[in-house]
Amino acid sequence: MANPVVKVIQPNGILDSTQGQEFRQTVNEILEQDNGTRIVLIDFKNVTFMDSSGLGALVLAFKALRAADKKLIICAINEQVRILFELTGMDKVFEIFPNEEEFNKTVMSRS
Repeated sequence: MANPVVKVIQPNGILDSTQGQEFRQTVNEILEQDNGTRIVLIDFKNVTFMDSSGLGALVLAFKALRAADKKLIICAINEQVRILFELTGMDKVFEIFPNEEEFNKTVMSRS
């Protein structure tokens, strides 16, 4: 069931500088449309690897969304991404859920 308040982005494969640019463009389009989206959920279930460029794109998206009074939430990260988040302290910055179902149970019940 689609929720107009939540926009889900599902990157695939390796989140690096190339994918990072596409990701930032998608976030910019969400910001430009401003159609009531309050939360952007990044579903990492199909991401196999993320490098520092991908992390940088994620941080830029987080800042841009926060400046527009929107939230960026992440779900379904793999072990490599989790370790990268822990090493950089981003696990304390991002709200992270095990999967989209847990996000829906927790966040959507807050509304």
